[in-house]
Amino acid sequence: MAEKFDILSEDFVPTAVFNEPLPWPVINGNKADHEGENLKKTKVMNGRGEREMVLGRNVHTTSLAVTEPESNDEFTGDKEAYMASVLARYRKTLVERTKYHLGYPYNLDFDYGALGQLQHFSINNLGDPFIESNYGVHSRPFEVGVLDWFARLWEIERDDYWGYITNCGTEGNLHGILVGREVFPDGILYASSESHYSVFKAARMYRMECERVDTLISGEIDCDDFRRKLLANKDKPAILNVNIGTTVKGAVDDLDLVIKTLEECGFSHDRFYIHCDGALFGLMMPFVKRAPKVTFNKPIGSVSVSGHKFVGCPMPCGVQITRMKHIKVLSNNVEYLASRDATIMGSRNGHAPLFLWYTLSRKGYKGFQKEVQKCLRNAHYLKDRLREAGISAMLNELSSTVVFERPKDEEFVRRWQLACQGDIAHVVVMPSVTIEKLDHFLKDLVENRSVWYEDGSQPPCLVKDVGIKNCICPAHK
Repeated sequence: MAEKFDILSEDFVPTAVFNEPLPWPVINGNKADHEGENLKKTKVMNGRGEREMVLGRNVHTTSLAVTEPESNDEFTGDKEAYMASVLARYRKTLVERTKYHLGYPYNLDFDYGALGQLQHFSINNLGDPFIESNYGVHSRPFEVGVLDWFARLWEIERDDYWGYITNCGTEGNLHGILVGREVFPDGILYASSESHYSVFKAARMYRMECERVDTLISGEIDCDDFRRKLLANKDKPAILNVNIGTTVKGAVDDLDLVIKTLEECGFSHDRFYIHCDGALFGLMMPFVKRAPKVTFNKPIGSVSVSGHKFVGCPMPCGVQITRMKHIKVLSNNVEYLASRDATIMGSRNGHAPLFLWYTLSRKGYKGFQKEVQKCLRNAHYLKDRLREAGISAMLNELSSTVVFERPKDEEFVRRWQLACQGDIAHVVVMPSVTIEKLDHFLKDLVENRSVWYEDGSQPPCLVKDVGIKNCICPAHK
């Protein structure tokens, strides 16, 4: 190297160095507001053309700088006191924001105090869950116990399945679709337009041909459109993402009808691969009466769920289960690990299996069944109260996701942490969402709504989003 570097002198003082201010980030071609006072807006495409999307605030304006300790901090304790105060304020913020959490599917009702004694260990489950590596600080016995629990839930024998605990639901989708791609290298990925964005991310990452399938008003896959797209590509195998609860409307694709459509279009079981994205409802569906079963007794290839959603883990994680015969196309032995590599990530959080095992053991199937019933009951309560207040609302039969008109004020959206898309928003009723919390939200919404429309303007018509039966805008009331 021709370039010469100066060695730092012994009297170098890091705190005396003045850094140049960071340039403000560019978001979709627009320079961010350095004050962070305004929410950013950009354009996004949907099935009806271009619409405006509101982006969150620039976090650079509130970031916490990492500062160098003073030379005498070891004696004064000033640094420790400062950090303790920062963490205390942050905890207070978390407590406050948790009170107003409704739009995202996270169960915040948990207590893992018993696991605090294990936080001092660097637990890493790198490699295959079923084959120990040379790294001895792992939680594989807990991980395999959790996987066996889900294997029983989805009706597949221990010797017939393979799986692992992922870092999030997206990783489960990435893995499931990757297995499908490896089984059928020339296959076409089919996914409904309301599938999670990670499904289309997988298509881009793996350079897969992808067909986006239309949906019904409910958000469920339109099998008539699916049929048309299958018949247009009969010469190539089908890799299909089936939603066990869509992201925005909580719609459950009809797995039996999907399989029937594939068969009627001439696709034998050895010419298609189905991945079931059950991020939230994959764990709720088995406990809902009359719900179609997600089971490996049907010709599916894999199922994934999130562990930080209905289960209620404090960190993102998930579970991915596939058939043993499929995983062989992904597996490679790694001498460095003395184990096998068949996962997306290398190092894997060894604490997540402990949290999952602890919760599954405490609640069991009966405990989850009670929580599912509570969520569905409270979701119906919210939907009925919204409609009584003259607000358009929809609730799919097998869902705890209540869809309603998007609040007019973005600050209200941020306050209640609502997930929005176009003219609709939703509340996901989780075990931690009580009737009291829903009443608080309803009161706040109704009071603010009277102000938003006091100028004579009208709420949006949601016929195209929720159907004429659920829209009670002035034109359809």
